[in-house]
Order: sequence, then C-alpha cells, then structure tokens
Amino acid sequence: MAYRIVWSPEAIEDIESIAEYIERDSRFYAKAVVNKIFQATEKLKEFPKIGRVVPELGKEDIRELIVYSYRLMYQVKKRQILIIAVIHGKRQFEDVIEEYKTS
Repeated sequence: MAYRIVWSPEAIEDIESIAEYIERDSRFYAKAVVNKIFQATEKLKEFPKIGRVVPELGKEDIRELIVYSYRLMYQVKKRQILIIAVIHGKRQFEDVIEEYKTS
C-alpha cells in the first residue's frame, strides 16, 4: 500500500518562494525546478525511506531528499509522508526545523 503525501503549509510557502525567486531570471527554470521537487515526492509514496536521515537531527523518521540545491525534508508517519520544508542548502537550518528537534 502506498503512502499518502501531505504538504505542510510551510513547505507550500517554501515552494512558492523558490518559484518566485527563480522566476525573476527564468519562468522556464522556475517551473522545471518546482516540477522536479514534486516528482521527487512521488517516489516517496512507494519508497518512504529513500531519503537520508537528516544529519542534524539523527531521527529515523525525519529524512530528506536533495533536489538540485534544495533539501526536501519530510517525516515518515503511519502510511503518510509529511513534507516539512523545502529549503536551500545554504539557508539557516535551525530556523526551519526547530520544532522537530524535540518531537
């Protein structure tokens, strides 16, 4: 049985911000990057542990996929994948993931 993908509001905002930023230079590449991110989540439906454990947390249920220079972070739950955030590799990690350190 496939896992269901659920996007957090913060992750949706991240995607919108990424698209807006890239679109300043190229609408084509903005669309391509966003599509690639969404395609990456499709693999998670069947293979939820395909991503690596987020090194800063070391928690088995919080993982990430690298898509271009973005970290697509997600939490594996019962038959559900919660997309937590999509952040640039150089962005401050602690600002985004603070709540998941203790949960």
